[in-house]
Amino acid sequence: MSGSRTTATDPDGIDWPALHSEAVRMAGLAYAPYSRFPVGVAGLVDDGRVVSGCNVENAAYGATLCAECGMVSQLHATGGGVLRAVWCVDKHGDTLMPCGRCRQLLWECGSPETLLQTPTGILSMREVLPQAFGRDVLDAVAPVD
Repeated sequence: MSGSRTTATDPDGIDWPALHSEAVRMAGLAYAPYSRFPVGVAGLVDDGRVVSGCNVENAAYGATLCAECGMVSQLHATGGGVLRAVWCVDKHGDTLMPCGRCRQLLWECGSPETLLQTPTGILSMREVLPQAFGRDVLDAVAPVD
């Protein structure tokens, strides 16, 4: 159901309400003059940091940046790490499912075990993106020395 929310820190130590609050805050900072569909996202990094982002639209629609792109940029700009948990919302705070490109970003910057709050509840990236294409596939063909 859209807008599903977890109300307490889960057994994995993830403060879902804090992630939700940060994602909602970021949606309020989005630049969405064309679609009028602001999106915010927040993610918990394996070192305890919270990184976040918002969508930034452009008149050349292909140049628009999803909120997850901004979050991943912040992740790398502030020291890198692995995303443990992510929540993406619209301007009302309702849970959104990331687009396909952003699911790939979350896989790449997280792990198969990274948790994603979805409109139907919390799922691992392995469940969200089964048979994902990632670094392991590339390394199997052309290992990095």
